Amino acid sequence: MALRREPHVLVVGGSDSSGGAGIARDVEAISSIGVRTCLAVTALTVQTHEAVTEIHHSPPSLVADQMRAALQANEVAAIKIGMLGTAETIVAVAAVLRENPQVPAILDPVLASTSGRAFLEPSAITVMKRDLMPLCQLVTPNLFELALLVDTELAVDEGGAVKQGQELLTAEAKALLIKGGHASGPRSTDILLCSDQEPVRFDSPRLAVTMRGTGCMLASAIAAHLAKASLLEESVRKAKRFVFEALQKNLAGRC
Repeated sequence: MALRREPHVLVVGGSDSSGGAGIARDVEAISSIGVRTCLAVTALTVQTHEAVTEIHHSPPSLVADQMRAALQANEVAAIKIGMLGTAETIVAVAAVLRENPQVPAILDPVLASTSGRAFLEPSAITVMKRDLMPLCQLVTPNLFELALLVDTELAVDEGGAVKQGQELLTAEAKALLIKGGHASGPRSTDILLCSDQEPVRFDSPRLAVTMRGTGCMLASAIAAHLAKASLLEESVRKAKRFVFEALQKNLAGRC
């Protein structure tokens, strides 16, 4: 019963046998912030840090049942959604969110691996935009994912990214955090877009280091801070700092 009273983040996503991304990285990040986790596994993958060789999707009903069991067993204060894989799983996850509108959900729209392996069926993007995004408090696409979601070319500058984000915001999403980690230049800038508000920029130096799973970490850290009752903008600010400090440690470890 003691566990039930502690705030949890329900992590909905796929496994990564290398431990570099997916639910392994989610649990690591959320635990580092001092919040407990519970899980709904959407897929089992076979992957190294270089490539994904196999993906086995969980049945959509099993994903939904895992979510409902986690919500029944624990005080879930936020939900972090990552890899979903299929349109049927998206529909199943959306159904559970509709049953629990009081729990804020953060969607990291995992569309492909770093190595280029597709993690979501192309036909499922429309379903994600229509059925899932409107139920989430925040969606956190990187520049490549943003272009795919609005079905256009990759933005070449910050203005283009904001324009694409506003298009998605108007059509489907409540709020967007456009991640700038894949951009160029000396600064890494993430942009928070909310309806009827000016864009909010979260800026940090761009470090000369790459690290798998930073997108998972960022969305999970935001969910963890929401679970600790921080407001959305403050949760993003704290999560951005968390990921930057993790990259600094990774860089220091290579020196």
